[in-house]
Amino acid sequence: MVAPPDGHSIPGLRMLRIPVRPAWLGVILIGGTTGTAVRAWLESAYPAPAGQWPWTTFWINVSGALLLGVLLEVLAETGPDRGWRRGLRLGVGTGFLGGYTTYSTFAVETLQLLNGAAWLVGVGYAVASVLLGLVAAFSGARLVRRLLRGYRRARGAIR
Repeated sequence: MVAPPDGHSIPGLRMLRIPVRPAWLGVILIGGTTGTAVRAWLESAYPAPAGQWPWTTFWINVSGALLLGVLLEVLAETGPDRGWRRGLRLGVGTGFLGGYTTYSTFAVETLQLLNGAAWLVGVGYAVASVLLGLVAAFSGARLVRRLLRGYRRARGAIR
């Protein structure tokens, strides 16, 4: 019997192909664990009082969006998504910032505010979090673009 090209003998079964090298999964795990620990520490050090704006989660998510915008623009401007750039994107972007920012806590806190007496605060919190997160990510990328353009001009790379 000749084995099919997929490397197994079960007809119709396809092998799962992981789109990243297993070593990168370890990088993501370490980054995600660290980011989650930082977020958990901040949330426990500065808990949100019931019925009030959850400032800690708000600033965690906004700062995470800003940092992600900076990171991705730096990586995009410095070369292709290979080697150390991919490791940095996966470890810091997907891992650390993915663990640091928190959609789940944002969603739970928003629902608690909406279902309580502070529903107007909940609406404001939801809208402000999303909008300011988008502005922060865009601003981080824009800042990097401007800084790199100035740096390249100073070095004579562009006019």
